[in-house]
Amino acid sequence: MFPRHRPRRLRTTPAMRRLVAETSLEPRHLVLPMFVADGIDEPREVPSMPGVVQHTRDSLRAAAVQAVDAGVGGLMLFGVPGEDDKDPVGSAGSDPDGILNRALADLAAELGDATVLMADTCLDEFTDHGHCGVLDDRGRVDNDATNLRYVDLAVAQAAAGAHVVAPSGMMDGQVGAIRDGLDDAGHTNVAILAYAAKYASAFYGPFRDAVGSSLVGDRRTYQQDSANIREALREIDLDVAEGADAVMVKPALAYLDVLRAAAEVSPVPVAAYQVSGEYAMIAAAAANGWIDGPSAALESLLCIRRAGADIVLTYWAVQAAGWLA
Repeated sequence: MFPRHRPRRLRTTPAMRRLVAETSLEPRHLVLPMFVADGIDEPREVPSMPGVVQHTRDSLRAAAVQAVDAGVGGLMLFGVPGEDDKDPVGSAGSDPDGILNRALADLAAELGDATVLMADTCLDEFTDHGHCGVLDDRGRVDNDATNLRYVDLAVAQAAAGAHVVAPSGMMDGQVGAIRDGLDDAGHTNVAILAYAAKYASAFYGPFRDAVGSSLVGDRRTYQQDSANIREALREIDLDVAEGADAVMVKPALAYLDVLRAAAEVSPVPVAAYQVSGEYAMIAAAAANGWIDGPSAALESLLCIRRAGADIVLTYWAVQAAGWLA
């Protein structure tokens, strides 16, 4: 006797599978991280991230327009200053004439409100020691001094045209300090996407190539321990209480349990960052013919959405928009 219940009946055709799909992946869910570098005349490929480049200001504008035309939900911008522009407190990050703020102004003028323009609000690209904060006289990251610098960064980014500032340094109290600083400067409508659960991960290696990081050592004293999940939920609660408009889990694929737990408790949208190492692994396997690249990329993004992400930062944002069309 044949079984009465046959789940396979709902998998028989693409149209049937589409009709009953529990999770959707659409271009609007995706945010494209982009790098803009000072002192280069043409885009420069990041060797450990095939297909990803450090942009010039001109190529950034063209690529941003392409992304918006593809329907992606937003752009996250990272600045790469020249080595001579780095100093102990990351001055170039808050300088209106620094590469990140000039590029933000370019995109704000080019795109207006056609997309959501986000800015990485951190010091690591701009410091000569490569840490995400200001160091004290013993070489440790000074939490409160760093928060003062984050306020400077956020206000400069808002003035340049960012719709969203994204503090990623995992300092205690960073969201509250930035919210007060933005409000005091009249930027009450600028949102804060808090990297609330950012782990000290081995998957960030290619990103550090992309931003020319000067880091020596690690960031384990301020980024989260991979062993902990309750700590991540506490961080999320604290950031929301301080005024975060959205929260981030980073990395994504190795932390889907954290993402699911965050989505279950967060009263604000939850983002997940498919980081450089996650991207590079799939890209490398596809380049070697070991997996189907587009299928693996889309599957990974769908799984991040299924785990609970409202927003997914991915270097495949534009390509994925095309594959989904």
